[in-house]
Amino acid sequence: MSYSVCVYCGSRAGERPEYAAEAEALGGALAESGFRLVYGAGDVGLMGIVARAAMEHGGETFGVIPEHLLKREVGKTDLDRFIVTETMHERKKVMVMNADAIVVMPGGAGSLDEFFEVLTWRQLGLHDKPIIVMNVAGYWDKLRDLVEQIIDQGFADGSLADFITWADSADAVIRALPRG
Repeated sequence: MSYSVCVYCGSRAGERPEYAAEAEALGGALAESGFRLVYGAGDVGLMGIVARAAMEHGGETFGVIPEHLLKREVGKTDLDRFIVTETMHERKKVMVMNADAIVVMPGGAGSLDEFFEVLTWRQLGLHDKPIIVMNVAGYWDKLRDLVEQIIDQGFADGSLADFITWADSADAVIRALPRG
C-alpha cells in the first residue's frame, strides 16, 4: 500500500481564491508524488477540489463519511475506496488509522476539531504521525498564536509545538512529508 496522507479541510471553498487553488495543487501533487489521499469523502468545498485533483492526476483516493452527511457533503462515491460510518467519531478514527501523515488545510469548526484531536492524540503518545498545517495566505496564523499561548501560559509543554509543521503551500506540504 502506498503512503497515505489524511487531508482535513473545509466543506466550503472559503472566501479567498488561494484556498481553492492550493487545494487543487495539493490534490495533484499528492497524486503525482504517489501518495494516497485519505479525506472526508465529500464532493463539496475544498474537500471536493482536493479529491477531484487527486483523481485527475491518477491518484489513489480513500474517503470516509458518516451516514448523516452523505447528502449534505455530497458523498463522492467514485473514489477508489468509499466508507460510510455511523458517527463523526468513527469517521475521524478510520481516517487517522488509514493515514501515515495528516495535513490540515483551511476549514471551519470541523477542521479545528480534527486538528485538535490528532494533536491531542500525538501529545498523549497515541500516534507519531506528522501533522502539517497548511497555512494558505496566513489562514491559520491565529491558530499558531493560540498554540504558542497554550504553551506560554503553562497548559502544555513546549514539545506541543514540535508536533506541528507549518507549511504555506501545497509544494511546502509535499516537501515536508516523509517519503514512506
